[in-house]
Amino acid sequence: MNDAERIKRAFGKRKIDKVKLGGFDVDGILRGKYVSREKCVCAIESGLSFCDVIFGWDSADVLYDQNAVTGSQTGYPDAAARIDTSTFCVLPWEPNTAFFLLDFYRADGAPLGASPRYVLRRVIDRAESMNYSLKAAVEFEYWFFREDPHSARAKRFSGLTPLTPGMFGYSVLRASVDSELSHAIMDGARDLGIELEGHHTETGPGVYESAICADTALRAADKAALFKTAVKIIAQKRGLMATFMAKWNPQMPGSSGHVHQSLGDRQGKRNLFFQREKAGSKEPASMSTLMKHYIAGQLALMPELAIMFQPTINSYKRTAPGTRSWAPGNVTWGLDNRTTALRAILAGPKATRVEHRLPGADANPYLSLAASIASGLHGVEAGLDIPAATVNAYASDAADLPRSLKEANALFNKSEAARKSFGDEFVDFFSMTRDWEVRQFERAVTDWELERYFESI
Repeated sequence: MNDAERIKRAFGKRKIDKVKLGGFDVDGILRGKYVSREKCVCAIESGLSFCDVIFGWDSADVLYDQNAVTGSQTGYPDAAARIDTSTFCVLPWEPNTAFFLLDFYRADGAPLGASPRYVLRRVIDRAESMNYSLKAAVEFEYWFFREDPHSARAKRFSGLTPLTPGMFGYSVLRASVDSELSHAIMDGARDLGIELEGHHTETGPGVYESAICADTALRAADKAALFKTAVKIIAQKRGLMATFMAKWNPQMPGSSGHVHQSLGDRQGKRNLFFQREKAGSKEPASMSTLMKHYIAGQLALMPELAIMFQPTINSYKRTAPGTRSWAPGNVTWGLDNRTTALRAILAGPKATRVEHRLPGADANPYLSLAASIASGLHGVEAGLDIPAATVNAYASDAADLPRSLKEANALFNKSEAARKSFGDEFVDFFSMTRDWEVRQFERAVTDWELERYFESI
């Protein structure tokens, strides 16, 4: 039975009469549309077209002015798209409606280099060519407000009412009072094939953290990206708004999007980061040499790939000096250490892994995973040595990470490692989009400037 026939039978069994197709743009925003059931089955066999403008505008649908991927010079034509049937799910909030993710291609059949999902596929292919498999997981912190898109804009995103008041991390009380929301998130995610291994309140008014169960690298990114959209939908259907901004309030902690990962053997049966203790030895199990090389590579490339973990102007407010509050600002690693950029977790043969703590919740999961894995593989290929572990990164003299999007983009654009790992097309495209973002911010007059200078200067 071919894919089209298998999906057609699944539609009949699940009484599917509408289908939604979507793909993620460079900012991690899910762009899609409804198609008929018949159109979907036909597209599984022959592909479909999708306007490439989703790679031609920013997060506010404003067209880029220096885009080589698409633009007025090409007429914003259709890109070829293919349905990934392995991503089939039924939307829990839309009865009888199926959903699939798309991959994007050029007219000649080559993958579209600007597509974040392809960028991660490219890194996965590199790992597989080295005879490694990958396991990964993402965890997010995000905030709820008793607002809707209209009220938030009417208030100019100031003076918003949080879901709950005060600071109350790991609160059984708060999570129980709002259990209907938590259950909707956990059950809705499960219906999408996204199992959460943990969900709890964090420190701050209306903030939660959710940890997604580990999976293969591509599926981990799919799940993380879909989870962000799902949370926003579930919230708005209940008269709430959710934000995954890295730092929505200067007085509050930032929101992370930490990435966990490990390398396994080609069959995915053995975690190669775990170092088994020698027979008769009293030494505890520890990280393998492979894991040490992997961490060393992540440290080496962290500054020049920082923009893939911190892709917005706001990202750098989370890691600004003096306000880091669990967020890293320098190139450090440590053993089970939450002050460092990399946290080595020695948790036995199945769960030994490295947690990359630089990504904020605003990061595109495909890109944060791609950068994290690619830099690790760089260390493995080069056999890099790991430096001594840091005890307190906040008091360390380790090299600083970029302090702004502009600084990070300059490093990224000239990074040979980035071009090797992700291709020139993506590096040039992503760098262009970040330069656009910087230019939009440089023209803006902020509330801070008005309050500081309007009368006194």
